[in-house]
Amino acid sequence: MHTKHHTPHLTTALVGPMQLLERQLLSRQNEIENWFHEEWKKNPAPVYGSVDLRNSGFKLAPVDMNLFPAGFNNLNSEFFSLATDAAQVSILQSVPTAKKILLLPESHTRNIFYWENIRALLKILEGAGFEVRVGTLLPDYEKPGDITLKNGEKIQIETLKRNGNVIQLDHFMPDVILLNNDLSDGIPEILQNVQQKIIPPAELGWSQRLKSGHFKYYADVTAQFAKLIDIDPWVIAPMFRHCGEIDFMKREGEDCLKFQVEQLLNEIQRKYTEYNITCNPFVVIKADAGTYGMAVMTVRNVDELQSLNRKQRTAMSTLKGGRPVQQVIIQEGVYTFETLGEDNAVAEPVVYLWGQRVVGGFYRVHKERGVDENLNSPGMHFEPLAFAKTCHKPAEDFSPEECQNRFYAYGVVARLSMLAAAKEMAQH
Repeated sequence: MHTKHHTPHLTTALVGPMQLLERQLLSRQNEIENWFHEEWKKNPAPVYGSVDLRNSGFKLAPVDMNLFPAGFNNLNSEFFSLATDAAQVSILQSVPTAKKILLLPESHTRNIFYWENIRALLKILEGAGFEVRVGTLLPDYEKPGDITLKNGEKIQIETLKRNGNVIQLDHFMPDVILLNNDLSDGIPEILQNVQQKIIPPAELGWSQRLKSGHFKYYADVTAQFAKLIDIDPWVIAPMFRHCGEIDFMKREGEDCLKFQVEQLLNEIQRKYTEYNITCNPFVVIKADAGTYGMAVMTVRNVDELQSLNRKQRTAMSTLKGGRPVQQVIIQEGVYTFETLGEDNAVAEPVVYLWGQRVVGGFYRVHKERGVDENLNSPGMHFEPLAFAKTCHKPAEDFSPEECQNRFYAYGVVARLSMLAAAKEMAQH
C-alpha cells in the first residue's frame, strides 16, 4: 500500500521509451544504489544543488545544474522533515563541528520571491538544529535591517565584518559560511583567504565556473553509469559544444557559432534517425556562465543565426548585473513533453538535493511557451512535486502511471548531475 500524496496531474506524451528507461532503472535499483554509495565515498557531494530536467519521453536529461539554488520556497512543505535531515547530514559532512551558520544571500534586495526562498532555507537550517544569521555583501546595513515578506514575516540582514581572516557579524562568530549567492561578479575581497569554510566553495561561482565544464564531467559520469545498467548514455545526457570568444552585438564569433550549431544539429538528427524519432532537432544556445534564465535562445536551423534582430542580440549579450556574454554553450535541445492541467501547460521538473539526497522539487510550468523553448522566463509558475522517501524507494509493482517511479528516474538523473558537480568541485 503506497501513501498517496498531492501531486500535480502530469501527462507525458511519447511515453514508450521513457517507460523502458524507468523499467531499467527500477530493475537495477540495488546495483544503482550500491554504485552511488561507492561514488559518494570517492567524491563527497556539494552541500546542495538543484537540477533542471527535461523529459521528452525518449530522453530524460539535465539541462542545467545550479550550485547556489534559489526556489526552496517552491518545494512541497509536506516533506520538510526530509530536507532538514538531509541538510543536517550534508552540512556536518562538510564541517563536522558546525553549530553556527552565516547564510550569505544574493545582493538584489528587491526580489521578494528570492527572500521567500531565504525564509524557507532558514526554516530548513533551523529545523536541522543550527543557529543561523543572514549576512549581506552590501555595505548598507551598518545596523541590522529587515526584509518584510508578503505574509508580514521579517528577515533580519546584517553587513559582514572581517576581523583578520575571520568573517563575523556583531556578537556572532559563524563556524561555516553557506553561500546562496552565485558570485557572478567574482569573489569579493572580504571572502578571500577566510579561515572559516565556505560552502559551496566560492570558486564554484559563475565568475569561474562554466556550464560546458559541468557537462564534460556529466558526460564522463553517465558513460560509466550507462555501462553499469546497459543503456545508451545519450538517453540521459545532452550532447553539447561550445564557443569561447563571442560578442553578439559586434557579431564576433559568429562563424564558430554557425559551425558548431550545424554540427550539433546533424549529430542530433543521426540519433533521431537511429531511434526512429520523427521530431525536428533543435539546439539551445546559452551563456556558458550564468543563471536566472538570461541569455538563452532556441535555434532550429542554422539560418536563424543569420537573421537575429537587435532585440535578440541584446537579450543574448548580457547577464545578471550587466556582465557581457563572452562564451556560450550550444546544447542539444531536449523536448519537454510533460504537460500540466486542463490547458496542457508545458512543464519541466526541477529537482533539489542536499548533498547526495534528493529532498523534493517542483514543476516549472509556462502556459505561453512551447515544448522546445526555455521555460525559465517571466510568466512561469511552480507546482510542488510530491517526492516520497527521497525517491530511493520506488513502487515495487511497476506501473507506468505510478508517480513514484517517474520520481525515482528523476532522482537518479539529478544525482548523476550532482555527482558530476562533486567531481567538478574536487578539481577546484
